[in-house]
Amino acid sequence: MTKGRIAFQGELGANSHEACVAAFPEMEPVPHATFEEAFEAVKSGDCQLGMIPVENSIAGRVADVHHLLPSSGLKIVGERFKPIHFQLMANPGVKLEDLKTVASMPIALVQCRKTIRRLKLKTEAVGDTALAAKLLAAQPDPTRAAISPALAAELYGLEILARDIEDEHHNTTRFLVMTADKNPPPPPFTTPCVTSFVFRVRNMPAALYKAMGGFATNGVNMTKLESYMENGAFTATFFYAEVDGRPEDRGLALAFEELQFFSEQFAIMGIYPADPFRSRG
Repeated sequence: MTKGRIAFQGELGANSHEACVAAFPEMEPVPHATFEEAFEAVKSGDCQLGMIPVENSIAGRVADVHHLLPSSGLKIVGERFKPIHFQLMANPGVKLEDLKTVASMPIALVQCRKTIRRLKLKTEAVGDTALAAKLLAAQPDPTRAAISPALAAELYGLEILARDIEDEHHNTTRFLVMTADKNPPPPPFTTPCVTSFVFRVRNMPAALYKAMGGFATNGVNMTKLESYMENGAFTATFFYAEVDGRPEDRGLALAFEELQFFSEQFAIMGIYPADPFRSRG
């Protein structure tokens, strides 16, 4: 029996679905067509958690997610780093030499160029990796293949003809785990933590430089600082940032005090355990 539901964007069998299963095997993964719908499912209580991809080691930031984070009303309670592997799959009985066309989302096609070129396949773009597998299962064609995660082959009854065909094997996506709980329980004190926050600096000369000074002088390691536009304005005065530690730590508490002095808005998005993946290598 499942314990709760977890929302993700994409079709069943997508990388986000695999991330849900790996991190929360006891929960029911619930697919949504858009990030907005996945956020709304968590906000409304239909799902208890959301698994949202925020960046990829090759493709960079996942475009519309950072725009949704601050205004979503949700809190971050976890992070997961997932190595991304793509499989070339076809209908049962199809051979590699039969193939002429391969379908997947554009980013996956780009990340598997070497194999596609070697097999001399034409490419066709679809909106989601798992959708490519779903469509192929619905309309079998011996000349067509899909590039999707392994879970998609299992779900849609396809056969994997070539495994892990991505050009770069260090390809990794980082996901954030979101909740609608306004005051989620803090992580255990023995756990290394990450704190995410957003802020807007005051309209004064060198405000960002001054706002950041406290992190350097108090020895706080800032792992991310990104500007983003709000409400279509071309003045990038809002920032999303992540630091090591938790707000009660003396150094971070002092840094936040200084930041708030030079900011007109400040909000903590989440305090959550650092994924062990961070310390690898």
